[in-house]
Amino acid sequence: MNDCLFCKIAAGEIPSNKVYEDEQVLAFRDINPQAPVHILVIPKEHAADSAAQITAENSAVVAHCFEVIAKIAAQEGLAEGFRVITNSGAVAGQTVPHLHFHILAGADMSDKLV
Repeated sequence: MNDCLFCKIAAGEIPSNKVYEDEQVLAFRDINPQAPVHILVIPKEHAADSAAQITAENSAVVAHCFEVIAKIAAQEGLAEGFRVITNSGAVAGQTVPHLHFHILAGADMSDKLV
């Protein structure tokens, strides 16, 4: 997608603070962190705008994202725990229409949902 912020980041057109990258996935630190550790994990290809568009045809990249999330959690030393969130649609808080997952950690979140 030509005007997609995350597609531009994945293509290297916009800089990011990369945490992980492979052929399918890019992970980088959020520029507006909501927790001491806040990392975004995105498919490089614009496979879907949100979780609402996950299908049998594009679900393999979702599984790969979660494999990467586990690697990042180990790499970042998140053994005490972390949260993975995806927002689907503007009313859920999604601001960039490109499927992505937030890894949040570094604070006790056990007493609250969000």
